[in-house]
Amino acid sequence: MSRVGKYPVEIPQGVQVAIAAGILTATGKLGELRLPLSEHVETTVEGGRVSVVPRSKAAPSRMMWGTTRALVAAMVKGVSAGYSKTLEITGTGYRASVQGSNLVMNLGYSHDIIYAIPPGIKITAPRPTSVLIEGIDKQRVGQVALDIRNFRQPEPYKGKGVRYDTEVVRRKEGKKK
Repeated sequence: MSRVGKYPVEIPQGVQVAIAAGILTATGKLGELRLPLSEHVETTVEGGRVSVVPRSKAAPSRMMWGTTRALVAAMVKGVSAGYSKTLEITGTGYRASVQGSNLVMNLGYSHDIIYAIPPGIKITAPRPTSVLIEGIDKQRVGQVALDIRNFRQPEPYKGKGVRYDTEVVRRKEGKKK
């Protein structure tokens, strides 16, 4: 039995949720998101809440129950408040800047890395060593942050590279004589 799925999703003020033709649409002050609903769960909107109930006791229905509820909750939060991730860049000469619709990073390679900012995502560089990623889709914000981090992951000896602001890099001891 899903522990996540049995709790309804509260719809905050200023957000509209509608279901039509098997697609759930959430609209808020930041934008609109759509979610195709699975045939394994029954989703209803009533009284300022979105409820998800499995259609049967079969395994696929139970699996999609909690998943669908979590996706709906992420959509509702995204269109009302949005999501953001912050990346920190550590290393001598490592820096990032936004130029037009591209994020240009110098990460110790022989060339600059140019990352095209995808639509629906806002990237800013408040400092040369910090990158802020914002958007309404939780999955896309996380994926963009991961793509940028993968250009130069933090290494364990000096800690140089791109890391999440909450990430702790476990340091290793260097060579001994």
